Amino acid sequence: MKKAVCIISGGMDSALAAFIAKKEGKEIIALHFNYGQRTQEKELECFRKIADALEAKQVILDASFIKEIGSSSLTDTSLYVRTNGLGNGVPNTYVPYRNGIFISIAASLAEKENAQSLYLGVMEEDSSGYPDCTEAFIKKIEAAANEGTKKETNIKICAPLIHMTKADIVKEALLLGVPLEFTWSCYTNEDKACGICDSCRLRLRGFENANARDKIPYAQLT
Repeated sequence: MKKAVCIISGGMDSALAAFIAKKEGKEIIALHFNYGQRTQEKELECFRKIADALEAKQVILDASFIKEIGSSSLTDTSLYVRTNGLGNGVPNTYVPYRNGIFISIAASLAEKENAQSLYLGVMEEDSSGYPDCTEAFIKKIEAAANEGTKKETNIKICAPLIHMTKADIVKEALLLGVPLEFTWSCYTNEDKACGICDSCRLRLRGFENANARDKIPYAQLT
């Protein structure tokens, strides 16, 4: 069985990407990063539940140096998490080059594990405008990863959600039996999702457009 390293944040996008890899017959190595984000403990809890559902090997890495770099409201609590970032350029929740860092580390793990592919849940059309969530970026970092690893490694970076909307993601996740109630999207809260941050808004809009009900608790619904 071929192996796939799946970067799983604890959110529904990366969970679906991992379940797609599982459906394709891959042996899953679930990779999670703790980087000092506001909802670190909740995301880790969700990651473990998703990885258990996938019957995956779990790898949890400390990436707290990202918090030390700063400049993102996800890691710097002195910054206010914007709630109007959708469609207004790159919001302050953007963590500089986070996906580039994660993919580089994941490529190292894939080479060590002799994995042939790397899956992540980035999506371009319905994202918050993050520059490291585009198809062009994924293609270029795949080329760089393969240039910088052994010739026999040959890692394929798979972003199966890249052209999907949140509604598409909800529908596909429900079809594949992804336990969306185990996922978390809120940028600020760990008990009840705030319902007003950009990530909550995108998630709620996705469920609404998919004519489905989100089972996680919300403190406020917009």
